[in-house]
Amino acid sequence: MKRGKVGAIIVAAGVSKRMGRVDKIFAPVAGKPLLAHTIDVFQRCPSIDQVVVVLSEDKLEEGKRLAKENRWSKVTQICPGGVRRQDSVRKGLEGLTDCQWVVIHDGARPCLSMDLIQRGLEEASQCGAAIAAVPVEETIKVVSAGSFVEETPERQRLWAAQTPQVFRFDIIDKAYRKAQREVTDDATLVEQLGYEVKVYPGSDANIKVTTPEDLALAEVILKSREQGGG
Repeated sequence: MKRGKVGAIIVAAGVSKRMGRVDKIFAPVAGKPLLAHTIDVFQRCPSIDQVVVVLSEDKLEEGKRLAKENRWSKVTQICPGGVRRQDSVRKGLEGLTDCQWVVIHDGARPCLSMDLIQRGLEEASQCGAAIAAVPVEETIKVVSAGSFVEETPERQRLWAAQTPQVFRFDIIDKAYRKAQREVTDDATLVEQLGYEVKVYPGSDANIKVTTPEDLALAEVILKSREQGGG
């Protein structure tokens, strides 16, 4: 498939609230910092031309040292994030150069694969926007402020969104310029503009590390891959 330049934004400017005193982004996992696993996948992916990493202000120097040590040639900028996740993504968009496509990924998802990135780009090429997601396996309840069940949605239609999320640059740039309220993922802003967003199968292994237990699980997944187990 012929496409223009592809840039990636790796968002890692969070404060790790549920990790206690552990900074999850630089926590050691399977022999190296968690963030290094994430960036390595984008560095190796042939479809990715440029990578911008967004970190909290106090982690910029550590991030730059890590990039130098690993010789990530595709990482062109490590920049400070904003107060909210969407502020950090906006900073990342400003750091991309002449990109026609954007892949946005959470730095705290170190177990993604190149295949997830490739498939996202293929799906997005059809309509301009695509996100990885997995079907919800448990029954979901919509609950009132008083803790009473208001609704039980059909599980068959519910998917849990993941990253990577892939967009044509002009679409995601416009979405962020017009953003008026806080959202929890990038696709929501695109949906609000009336664009269709294609969902493609993500992976149960593509976990987001938010707790110490997640960190342990990520280690198991990554070590299994190193040993040829998936």
